[in-house]
Amino acid sequence: MSDHLSSLLARLQQAADPELARQMAAYMKNRFVFFGIKKPEREVLTKEFIKSSRQIPVSDLLAMVYDLYDQTERECHYIAISLLERNYRRFTYKDFQMMYPLIDREAWWDSVDALRKPMSLWVKEQRQYLDEVMHRLLAADSFWQRRVAITLQLLWKEQTDTAWLERAILQNRHDEEFFIQKAIGWALRDYSKTNPDWVRSFLQRHELSRLAVREASKYV
Repeated sequence: MSDHLSSLLARLQQAADPELARQMAAYMKNRFVFFGIKKPEREVLTKEFIKSSRQIPVSDLLAMVYDLYDQTERECHYIAISLLERNYRRFTYKDFQMMYPLIDREAWWDSVDALRKPMSLWVKEQRQYLDEVMHRLLAADSFWQRRVAITLQLLWKEQTDTAWLERAILQNRHDEEFFIQKAIGWALRDYSKTNPDWVRSFLQRHELSRLAVREASKYV
């Protein structure tokens, strides 16, 4: 572990709030341990650390990301994802692939959906890899990886590849996993803001779960 990261962890430990940590853990169904540092304070504490990360070689940066994921406290996982988001434009496809295993590390909706963002931003700017990324995510046994596939194009608006959106949804529509059905509804609801006719037609043509339809239909 680098001295830079060790120093940050020491500052986080000093800022820890045990009572708030208990509340934050309870909100996440006691799946994780927390320092007890809310997002605004965490962003202040990590501002210079995140900013200076752009000067670190990518190989060292990715090692730091994995070191953060090795920590027990949930805030460290959030910071790791912030590093990825701040630096995604520096990544080659080989670097990008280091994010796949992180999806299933300490997986829950908060980290998975946050990690989707740098992955989505990278693929949106490197469209030549969209097919490869979607194939890999959709082939995964992990429903968390498939959730990322379904929601990868959130906020892409007119740049959405509807063929992949449709394929991701249809491949997973019979999966009873709650987080898959929510993802289907979320992806359709988001795209309905751009192309409500497409979403309306999709809902008419395909049978989806009541949960997915309810989530998808908010704006159509």
